[in-house]
Amino acid sequence: MNQPNLGLKVSEIRQQNGLTQEQLAETCEISPRTIQRIESGEVDPRAYTLHCLGTALEFDFEEENTANENLWLTILHLSSMFCILIIPLLVWSWKKNQSYKIDKHGRQVLNFQITMTLVLFTFVFLLLLMPVSLTFLDAAREAVMGENPVLIPLVLFIVLALMLIGFFCTYQGAVNAARAMSDKPIHYPLSIPFIK
Repeated sequence: MNQPNLGLKVSEIRQQNGLTQEQLAETCEISPRTIQRIESGEVDPRAYTLHCLGTALEFDFEEENTANENLWLTILHLSSMFCILIIPLLVWSWKKNQSYKIDKHGRQVLNFQITMTLVLFTFVFLLLLMPVSLTFLDAAREAVMGENPVLIPLVLFIVLALMLIGFFCTYQGAVNAARAMSDKPIHYPLSIPFIK
């Protein structure tokens, strides 16, 4: 793993483990200033220091394999086109410890997919619930006005909303896959940060 991703990953894992820079430095038997410089991306640590950091943080920084990183990033982002959580979840779980970028992008893809899946389930639930609730409305309306012209527009609205969500997911997946391959920042609007 190269700087600045290495420093960001060291900082992230250190904070997840509830360690200060001084505590990590003491565990690794190096100076706190060295930890600060590594985390800020000022220096590349020597192999021994990297090994000590990996041991203290229980993370193999040396095993980083970025040769296929773009392939995995593309798979992650394109999987958001299908709103199937299992694909990015498996890729992220398998590769998150090998690449900081895959870990970061995977979290964003998963947050987007969880959000879109919840939206889809909400619309499907409304679609399934609609005939039941409209049956009661039908009885009341027929008693007062006769026929019920509301059912068809409501069903069409929900089907149209489902199609728009599908187009939105496809667009976001394709655009972010292209942005990830060209090292541009990615962005998934409307996603709730479930995984931080």
